[in-house]
Amino acid sequence: MFHLCSSPKVVYQHTKYHKQTKNQWARDDPAFVVICILLLAVATLAYCAAYDHSTAHAVYVTFSVLFFHFLSAAILLATICWFLTNSYLRELVPSSYAVEQRVEWLYAFDVHCNSFFPIFVLLYVIHYFVSPLLIAHGFIPVLLSNLLFLVAASYYHYLNFLGYDVLPFLERTTFFLYPIGIVIALSPILILSSFNPSRYFMNMYFSHRLGKLLAKGERNRCSEKNTSSGRGS
Repeated sequence: MFHLCSSPKVVYQHTKYHKQTKNQWARDDPAFVVICILLLAVATLAYCAAYDHSTAHAVYVTFSVLFFHFLSAAILLATICWFLTNSYLRELVPSSYAVEQRVEWLYAFDVHCNSFFPIFVLLYVIHYFVSPLLIAHGFIPVLLSNLLFLVAASYYHYLNFLGYDVLPFLERTTFFLYPIGIVIALSPILILSSFNPSRYFMNMYFSHRLGKLLAKGERNRCSEKNTSSGRGS
């Protein structure tokens, strides 16, 4: 997990060794996925403790994040990448005597989980501690929130690229880098339109509490402005 955030190429170097020793690209131990689920549950409960308004709703949010944001998204994205790589990115077998190789679905699932972990660190851990700033009104919160999501999305697709680029029977794996260009192109548009992704995604689950916090912050800002104008007069 540390190497996924600092030097991801090392992780996929170990993947090559795993293929040589176990004769499969995918992990044979579900511990990594279990740890991701546990960490995600802890992070979600931390958000609920800070922004939720009831225990029942906190339970709903936790299960929703685990089963929809993580597991369902992982299955869907892994299936899409598995289909695309096997259908369009495999090298043509030069001889009928050569063994045809295909991407294992479990390996595609592993690649997604590897790519998800840095997103977890950026958008669930770091984002949690700076969320009071990111959900505030103003240009700076919009800019910082978009930059954080830009880095997370770009790093996700970069790790996806590394995961499939290590497979010797795939070609044109730079295809997985193309979404980075789309994200970079969209970011200035979102910033100039004052779209705040932090506020948008947190409103999906914490709109009740978030609305009160934003309204309180707006009242404090207005009172401070009135106080300063009164002193000036």
